[in-house]
Amino acid sequence: QGQLVESGGGSVQAGGSLRLSCVASGSTAKSSCMAWFRQTPGKEREGVARIYTGGGGTYYADSVKGRFTISQDKAKKSVYLQMNSLNSEDTAVYYCAAKAFLPCSIDWQPKYDYWGQGTQVTVSS
Repeated sequence: QGQLVESGGGSVQAGGSLRLSCVASGSTAKSSCMAWFRQTPGKEREGVARIYTGGGGTYYADSVKGRFTISQDKAKKSVYLQMNSLNSEDTAVYYCAAKAFLPCSIDWQPKYDYWGQGTQVTVSS
């Protein structure tokens, strides 16, 4: 078993920044890739970004490309999502997820093995 714990959510004005953190424990720390998803009420959960824990390769949804950066600290078993130039459309609950084996895609939500509890990000205009 394993666990993912997110933190770093909060309220920010449009144009501001936030940094989300996700700490992996147990079997989740051995996952091949980690990803961030987000969901707003009434909408389907969407993939935001993913990182291969081995090689560090990253991928971003078009909606966040150039504004968000996913990174990792293997020693701390942590994955981060640096979010810059936030706008109201970024308001959502953000979830950290882990997939045990490759391949990975942020379009394959059901394939992810572990999920965090989510952290709320609210951007006010």
